[in-house]
This record gives sequence, structure tokens and C-alpha cells, in this order.
Amino acid sequence: MRQTAQISKLTRIRTGVLAVSAASILGFMATSFAAEPAAKAAKPDAAIGETLYNNGDPARGVIGCASCHGAEGKSASGAWPKLAGQHSAYLIKQLKNYKDGTRANAVMAGMSAALTDKDMADIAAYLSKQSVSPGVAQNKDTIGLGKVIYAGGIAEKGIPACAACHSPNGAGIPAQYPLLSGQWADYSVAQLGYFRDGTRKNSAQMTTIASKLSDVEMKAVSDYMAGLR
Repeated sequence: MRQTAQISKLTRIRTGVLAVSAASILGFMATSFAAEPAAKAAKPDAAIGETLYNNGDPARGVIGCASCHGAEGKSASGAWPKLAGQHSAYLIKQLKNYKDGTRANAVMAGMSAALTDKDMADIAAYLSKQSVSPGVAQNKDTIGLGKVIYAGGIAEKGIPACAACHSPNGAGIPAQYPLLSGQWADYSVAQLGYFRDGTRKNSAQMTTIASKLSDVEMKAVSDYMAGLR
């Protein structure tokens, strides 16, 4: 009887040790898996972006951009913005805003619908590497007013200088404020109008500024920005 009791006791001890060991192993494995860093997002590929920009990906319903925005992002008219040299972070944000509806545009909503985040990053990487397309100011009668607004703002209306965010030469600040130099004046005027009337809702700062600008002031500063280098 004593021998049987001893065997039973040893069995219980061994079972307990095995249970503790198994728990320790499982705990270690869980800790190891938890400690593994999350998979890094794939690096943007400008070569893939170039293909998507020019040809799209018909199999996935992705439409190319070049037919409107021109070769290398150098559009032919103010109906479509110049995209060459634009900061990649800004381009990605705009595509996401078209997709989520905070920037309203029926055409671009359809264009962006099939794009994945990786597609957006690849296209933006390609465009950001292209040389900026220069432009010229057209209206000599308002260029002075445009320069005043861009460089110094309009203090009495609470309008800050555009240069404070977009830089004196219109180059902008990567990941924060877009490149404006050389942009078609017609396009810039239209966007200021959309900010003012609430059609475009993806920048509270620009909505506030545009709400204080008159039509004449919008046209003057847009024309001046077109000639910035």
C-alpha cells in the first residue's frame, strides 16, 4: 500500500512539472510572437507608379492618369492640375480624400476607387520625381496685388501670407503644404472657390482663408503663383 501511495505521489509531481513546463513554453512562444515587429509596409516603387500612371491596371479596374494630367504629370490646360514634382505625401492624401469623399470630385472619386494604398504611394513616388512644369503670370494688371497677398497676406481681413506655408518660391513644405509654383491659374482659382463654398472640405485652414478672399483677390494671387519659380 505504501509503495502504491508513493508511486501515485510521484505521478502527481511529474504531471505538475510537465504542466508547468508546458505553460512556460507556451508563455515563451506567446511572448516571442508578440515581440516580433509588425511587417513593414512595402516601399513605394516609382517604376510601378509610372506604369499605373500611364497605363493603369485594367484587370483591377485602375485607370491611367496621363490622359488628363499629361505625360510626366505636365497637364496641357488648367482643366487638370499639373502634378509633376508635387510632394508625394500631399498626393497620397488627396487621392485618399477623393476616395473617402472629403474632397468632392465625381471623376476623381471614380478614378481613386480602385486604388489601393500601395497604388497611391507608387503613383505619388513617380510623380514626385518628375521635374516641375514652369508657368507664367498672365495678367500684368493684377500681378502686384497677387504678390502682396502671396508674400504678405491681407492683415485687415485676417488673411495670412501664402508664403508662410507654401514658401516664398511656391515650393511648399513636403508632407505639410503642397507645391504651388507653376500651377495653372485657372485650377488654383477653382480650388480656392471650392474651399470657399464648401465643396472641398479637406483643409479647414484653407476653408477659413478662402472664405475671406474676394474673386478679384483669388484670381490675382492664383495668377501670381503660376509665375513663381
